[in-house]
Amino acid sequence: MATRETDTLAILFADIAKSTNLYETLGDKIAQNLIGTCLSLFSDVTARYHGTVIKTIGDEIMCTFPSADEAVEAGMEMHLALEDMPVADRPGYPPPNIYVGIQWGPVVREENDVFGDAVNVAARMVAFAKQRQIITTEQTVNELSQEHQASARCIDKTTIKGKSGEISIYEVIWERQDVTVMVEDSLDAMTLKAHMEIQFHDHLVKVDENSPSVSLGRQSHNEVVVNDNRVSRSHARIEYRRGKFVLIDQSTNGTYVVIQGKKKLNLKRDEAQLLGNGIISLGREVDPDSPTAIHYAIKL
Repeated sequence: MATRETDTLAILFADIAKSTNLYETLGDKIAQNLIGTCLSLFSDVTARYHGTVIKTIGDEIMCTFPSADEAVEAGMEMHLALEDMPVADRPGYPPPNIYVGIQWGPVVREENDVFGDAVNVAARMVAFAKQRQIITTEQTVNELSQEHQASARCIDKTTIKGKSGEISIYEVIWERQDVTVMVEDSLDAMTLKAHMEIQFHDHLVKVDENSPSVSLGRQSHNEVVVNDNRVSRSHARIEYRRGKFVLIDQSTNGTYVVIQGKKKLNLKRDEAQLLGNGIISLGREVDPDSPTAIHYAIKL
């Protein structure tokens, strides 16, 4: 008979984003090797932060850690480990992003598996996460060191099946430029409010709390009109959300972004927060010198 033990642990799930697209783009063999390489990297990271790999399922890994801090630090390093990872047989192809969800709480150990409410909540957190995010709950944030608590922000409230009432959902900011923006936003928040300027040729559009949505696309009803055959009629929009600027793709060919000259995004029916300054390209890879390049800058 299997022995059951109770413990309190941090549960981490990491899922590879859009793995189905990897198979379609790279072919089965290369995609399978890529996913295997990613999961192997995550296993190495888990070990470095005193964690235990419980299982891997397809494109997902489930791990436990003795503390919430170690889980968060492992989640950050998992993201970072993919930054410069080459894709075998496809030089120049960008490595995938991941979703990370974490929950701290009581679990039941049975043989090489764990069960319980914390596992279920962690699974819900990774389902809430968008690409390059670490999502957790207030319960987990309360277990973090002051340093990591300072990088956590409440982004939503929701209900979870099996739990009474609403729970607060937090994002743990792990990218240096994101943390910088977060700190800057908190300073003088009562007197300073950010706005975004979007520059396309001689046309300048402003996004702020008074003009909270701007549309981009091929047809003339858009605030930013890009006449290109790869651009959808209503291709994308940028929304102001409580001090953040979110780019939402709703196109056929996707929206490409370069943030701060470094971070690259490829959105397809997805959304992402824009930071600092950068270049947006509708329907094709970003070329800073292209006449279809859209430049943006967030200013205070």
